[in-house]
Amino acid sequence: MRKRFFWLFGTVVILVLIVLLAAGNYFYNESVKRGESVELYNGDEPKELPASEEDKKLLVEAQEWFTRQQLNVIEYTAYDGLILRAHYLKNEQPTGKAVILAHGYRGVGEQMGDLAKFYYDQGFDILMPDARGHGESEGDYIGYGWHDRKDYLGWIEELISGYGADRILLHGNSMGAALVLMTSGETLPVQVKGIIADSGYTSVDKELAHQLKHLYQIPSFPMIPITSTITRLRAGYSFGEASALEQVKENSRPLFIIHGAEDELVPTEMAQQLYKAAAGEKELWIVPGAGHTDAYAAATVEFQKRIQSFIEQAL
Repeated sequence: MRKRFFWLFGTVVILVLIVLLAAGNYFYNESVKRGESVELYNGDEPKELPASEEDKKLLVEAQEWFTRQQLNVIEYTAYDGLILRAHYLKNEQPTGKAVILAHGYRGVGEQMGDLAKFYYDQGFDILMPDARGHGESEGDYIGYGWHDRKDYLGWIEELISGYGADRILLHGNSMGAALVLMTSGETLPVQVKGIIADSGYTSVDKELAHQLKHLYQIPSFPMIPITSTITRLRAGYSFGEASALEQVKENSRPLFIIHGAEDELVPTEMAQQLYKAAAGEKELWIVPGAGHTDAYAAATVEFQKRIQSFIEQAL
């Protein structure tokens, strides 16, 4: 009888492990493996932005301007041998200023084009990398900003040594915001003068737990730890270590954190947690009526004024 019990118990345990591993691989393929865009939870109803007519006009003009620009593609070999690519726009008036625009999850660098005109008008050269596992860059997994922070150290050096940049800003949206926040904790060259993070998450495990809860209505345990372990084996990092919250504690550059008050994709309280944890000179702007990465569209005029003020202080 006892032998039969242990046999049944062992069979059940093995079956449960097989199911959990299969589920973990499924979530890895959905969330980490390179592939097509997936639908994320961003609230049940679309947001109506409180944009003025002037805001709308500025945004349309910026987007139309960007489509007319001739961009150069540049390459850089990452620390692990991946070939990464970025689109680069040289300013007609050389100033030594450059900004790196970091895109969001499963996006591409050129999706940051609506900000390009603003920075170009401030005299900046524009670099828009495709993150590893995205767009024209190599890589079969998404780093959520963690491995990408090392890539950005390379892009920064490329701007300094290859393109004469002596004053550099980092500006990221969503995953790109988490990326630049993670980069802020590294030892940065003196040429990096400031960091702007719009709609960034505190850590990968907390953001994925938030998505798991709303998309699948299941708790984070045990799926997040299992998928994290699979990610460690297949991509070389775990969700827990990929923490913008821990990295900003080491920040030494002026930091501007922006977040929509109505953001349901990356909860707004994450911005407040990041601001509280961040070392160094810092500023927080919670944008009324704005959802995820909607701040620029919702309040374009004010956004530009605030960024201009930040640039003047940072540089």
